[in-house]
Amino acid sequence: MRTCYCLSFLFWTSMLHVVHMTSSPKRTIKYSQNGRILGLSQDDGKTLHRSKRGWMWNQFFLLEEYTGSDTQYVGKLHTDQDKEDGNLKYILTGDGAGSLFIIDENTGDIHAAKKLDREEKSLYVLRAKAIDRKTGRQVEPESEFIIKIHDINDNEPKFTKDMYTASVPEMSGVGTSVIQVTAIDADDASYGNSAKVVYSILQGQPYFSVDPETGIIKTALPDMSRENREQYQVVIQAKDMGGQMGGLSGTTTVNITLTDVNDNPPRFPQSTYQFSSPESASLGTPLGRIKANDLDVGENAAIEYSISIGDGSDTFDIITDKDTQEGIITIKKKLDFETKMLYSLRVEAANTHPDPRFFHLGPFKDTALIKVSVEDVDEPPVFSRSSYLIEVDEDAKEGTIIGQVIAQDPDTTKNAIKYSVDRHTDLDRIFNIHSGNGSIFISKTLDREETPWHNITVIATEINNPKQSSQIPVFIRILDINDHAPEFAKYYETFVCENAKAGQLVQTVSAVDKDEPPRGHKFFFELVPEFAVHPNFSVVDNKDNTAGILTRRNGYSRSKMSTYLLPVLIFDNDYPIQSSTGTLTIRVCACDSRGNMQSCNAEPLLLSAGLSTGALIAILLCIIILLVLVVLFAALKRQRKKEPLIISKDDVRDNIVTYNDEGGGEEDTQAFDIGTLRNPEAREESKMRRDVIPETIFQIRRTAPLWENIDVQDFIQRKLKENDLDPTAPPYDSLATYAYEGNDSIANSLSSLESLTMDGNQDYDYLSDWGPRFKKLADMYGGDDSDGD
Repeated sequence: MRTCYCLSFLFWTSMLHVVHMTSSPKRTIKYSQNGRILGLSQDDGKTLHRSKRGWMWNQFFLLEEYTGSDTQYVGKLHTDQDKEDGNLKYILTGDGAGSLFIIDENTGDIHAAKKLDREEKSLYVLRAKAIDRKTGRQVEPESEFIIKIHDINDNEPKFTKDMYTASVPEMSGVGTSVIQVTAIDADDASYGNSAKVVYSILQGQPYFSVDPETGIIKTALPDMSRENREQYQVVIQAKDMGGQMGGLSGTTTVNITLTDVNDNPPRFPQSTYQFSSPESASLGTPLGRIKANDLDVGENAAIEYSISIGDGSDTFDIITDKDTQEGIITIKKKLDFETKMLYSLRVEAANTHPDPRFFHLGPFKDTALIKVSVEDVDEPPVFSRSSYLIEVDEDAKEGTIIGQVIAQDPDTTKNAIKYSVDRHTDLDRIFNIHSGNGSIFISKTLDREETPWHNITVIATEINNPKQSSQIPVFIRILDINDHAPEFAKYYETFVCENAKAGQLVQTVSAVDKDEPPRGHKFFFELVPEFAVHPNFSVVDNKDNTAGILTRRNGYSRSKMSTYLLPVLIFDNDYPIQSSTGTLTIRVCACDSRGNMQSCNAEPLLLSAGLSTGALIAILLCIIILLVLVVLFAALKRQRKKEPLIISKDDVRDNIVTYNDEGGGEEDTQAFDIGTLRNPEAREESKMRRDVIPETIFQIRRTAPLWENIDVQDFIQRKLKENDLDPTAPPYDSLATYAYEGNDSIANSLSSLESLTMDGNQDYDYLSDWGPRFKKLADMYGGDDSDGD
C-alpha cells in the first residue's frame, strides 16, 4: 500500500536535484599530469609496471523509479585529450549500454533511457573508451565504472501467506502465543527505513494482540470460552518506514479457532424419565433411551451411564451407545406384573475423560430418576417345577398313577388349566394324563430291560385361551424288579483231555442277568438235583459269580464217549429268586503231555490209519488235477462238434443237415408260411422268408400248385419227386421234413355244452363199442333210466 505518494515524490525530486548539483563536478574527468596509477599490468608474471591514464572515474548514483518527462542525466565522460574539435569519439559498453544507458559520442554525456527499478537490479557495471576518429586508435585505455541505483520506498511489506489459520485452547491465559506472522519488504534495508516493518492489529481486539517487532499473535483476554464463541478473524498490518506516516503497508487475515477442553459437565435436560414394558418382554429388550447433554465436543463429551441406586438396579441395566452418547435402558431380570408393577432407579451420567484443571468448576456428572411401569399381559400357565422326575416299578399295573404335575395361570384371572401329553414324545402311548388334575398314569405294561427311561413332555393349556400354553419335560425312570433269570455269559466250548486226572479244572463259567439289583449281582452255581452226584464232573462255586468245572475221575475215552452234557443250575439272591439251567457240552479230545488239545471226535480215526496231514493234501491235489483234465477233455470235444459240416467243396459224403429254428409263435406272421403243409387245398406259392436274408445262392424254383383232393401220401411223394428232379439241389442227399395236420376229423364233438342246443334225446349207445376205457362214460350217458331216477 502506497501512502503519501506525492510527498515522497517531491522529497526524492529535491534529493535528485542536490545530487546532480553536487555530483556534476566529480563526473567530469580531468587528465592528471602527475600520472596517477590506473592499474597494474603483469609482464611475464615478474615485473609490475605503472599505467598512466588521462581520466579518473567516480561512482555514479542514480535514483530509481524516475518519473520525469526527459531522460535522466547520469554523468559525463571527458578526457584531457579532448580538444573539443570533434576528433574524439566516446564509446560505452557493459550492462545496459545502448538500451538502458546511452552516451553522446561527441560530448560523453550519459543519460538513462528508461525508468530503473532497484529491486530488479541495484547496480550496473559499464566500460568507457575514447577513440580518435581519424586514426581509430584509443587515446585512453578502456576503463570500468559503476552506476548504483539508489532505493526509494516504492514497495509495501508483503506477508508470506495471504491467510493464516491457527488454533488455541479455550480458557487459555493472557499472553498465550497463538501464531507468528511474517511480512517482507523488497526495499533496501541498508538505505533508510524503507524496509523497516512494524506490525499492528487492525481487527481482533480486545481478544488478541500482536508483537510489533516479531509479529507473534497472543491472547489478550482470559478464559475465552469455545462454547460462547469458537471462531475469530484477526487482521494484522505490516508498515514500513518504522511505522511512520508516509510508510507503505500490507495486511493479512488470521483465522483463529478456540479448541475444546473438558470444562463443562454433562447435564440431563430433565430430572425424571418414565418408561413402560409388558411383563412378557424378554431379557435384553431395550425400554428407551436417555441422553445427558455436554457442551464439549469429541473425547471431552464422552459419557458413561450407570445405575447408582434404586429398587430396580438388579432388574434393569443401562448400556452406553458410543456413537450417540445415549444411555439405553434394558431388562436384566424377568418382569412379573403380579409381583411388582412399578420400579424406580437413579441413573448417573459422568465424563470419561475429566480435566483436573477444571475440577473447581464442580463435579463432572449428573443424575436423573427413571420410573418403569410394568404392563399386565395374558401369560401362559406356569408349572410348579422346571422339570419332573418320576420313578415307577416295571411291574406296575396298567392304570396305576405314577405322579402328578401342577401348573397354574399366573394372571390375576386364574383361568382353569387342562393337561395333555405331547404324543411326539410318547409314540407308543405308554403313558397318559388326567386332563383336570395332571395325574400321570400307565396305559401299557413297562419293561425296564427294553426301555429303562421314558422322557415325555406334558402340555398345560388355558381352557379359556388355548393359545396360552406351556410345556414341561417329565423324566420317568423304570425301577428294576427281579423278573429275569441268570444265564451263562457266553457259549462255552469245553473239552477234557483223555489223560485228565481227577480234580482237574476243565472250564470256568460265569453268568449274566438282565436285571440290575440295587446291591449288585450275586450268582450261585450247582448241578441240577437229578445230577447232584455226577460220576464224571463236578461244579464248584467260586463265590465270585463264577464256577469251576472239575473232573471226578482219571482218564476219558473218546471211543466210549466223545461228548458229555453237563446241566448246571444258576440262580440269584434277589427276590423273588430266579434260576435257569445251562448245559455245558464237554468234548473228549486228545492232548499232549502239557494238556494242549490236538484233535477231537472223528479226526483221530484218520490219524490211526496212518494218513498224515501231508498225505491228505497230496490226495486233494490229485483230485483237483483229475477234475481239470476232465474239464479240458470236455471242452476239446465240444470244440470238435462245432466244426462245419462241409469242410471242402470236394467232400461229397452223405450228410444230414438239421436246422433248429424256433418260430415266433402263432402271431408271428413274418417268419414261415406253413399254410401249404396244413391245407393241401391251398394254392402253393413259392415264398421266401421275410424275416431273414436267404443264405442259398441257388434260384428258388416255383413248384406247381396242388390241386384239390390230394392225399397226404401223394403230397409227400410229389414233394420228394420234385426235390429229386430239381437241378439246383445240392450234390448230396438232404432230409426234407413235411408236417400236415390233415382234413377235419370225422368224429363229432363230445361237449355237453353243445348237446344242449340239439333237440331231443341223443343216442350214446355207440360208446359201449369203444372199449373198456369208455365204459364209465357209456354207463353215464348210455341208459335212459338213470335220468329218470
